[in-house]
Amino acid sequence: MNFRSDIALEQTESIGEKNLPEGVSLSAEEYDQITVHCVDITSPEGERVIGKPQGRYLTVELPPFYSANQSTEKEIEALARQIRKLLPENGPVLVVGLGNIHITPDALGPRTCDLILATRHIAGELAKSTGLGELRPVAALAPGVLGQTGIESGEIIRSLVRDVGPAAVIAIDALAARSLERLGCTIQLSNSGISPGSGVMNRRFELSKATLGVEVVSIGVPTVVDAATMAEDMGAGKLPKEQLQKAQAMMVTPREVDLLIERAAKVLSLSVNHALQPHLSVEDIGYLVS
Repeated sequence: MNFRSDIALEQTESIGEKNLPEGVSLSAEEYDQITVHCVDITSPEGERVIGKPQGRYLTVELPPFYSANQSTEKEIEALARQIRKLLPENGPVLVVGLGNIHITPDALGPRTCDLILATRHIAGELAKSTGLGELRPVAALAPGVLGQTGIESGEIIRSLVRDVGPAAVIAIDALAARSLERLGCTIQLSNSGISPGSGVMNRRFELSKATLGVEVVSIGVPTVVDAATMAEDMGAGKLPKEQLQKAQAMMVTPREVDLLIERAAKVLSLSVNHALQPHLSVEDIGYLVS
């Protein structure tokens, strides 16, 4: 059975490290007790086997966002460093929050976008007089979904890229995981772009350098798991085929998904803001967006 997952690391785990094709490499680094797993896909064969476009996929594992543990400033700084590595050093950045704000498991992108420090309009004498002369130009938008606007999110973003002229786009979205253990406690970053909805079999307009003409960095947290995956794991592979087929039409999300989205949006927004404005402290950023 082909289990759905947006997490590149899970795809490599399901294949097994010894069976990975040429052009797929794994590595891991540790920063302040935070482990960052890296999957590099550099060949067409790697694309085919892993099912992901060529690029770099970073997976950061943190305490569950819905638990009592709060992300520390060190964790946010570590995430910001990883985001900064994937971005051009200079130039304006467009941050887009993908998803439907009215559906809680899908609201991560819009909720994060609400907390992004938009600075593109702060320039010249205004920037100098407020002591914010070193700000990198940032624009932020949550374009909604096709069912709300009648327009593909990708079409809106492509038009904005033409008019705003960013050096890069950061796309934030909720993801689907294969493993229950990664639900709400994993962050994936990638420089390969993103196909919204692909993990829940609702693939939309691809956001990538090929479609937008600029670098695209995707950031996401898995908020749902394929019900068929969960059923197969819990049934140790012994569930009847009819039950598995029914489960394939369903996605499962934690009971604490409201808290997961709220805390994940806060952590992602602080990390993105700090990556884009490294001269500002996490505390200063929290004050400016509050």
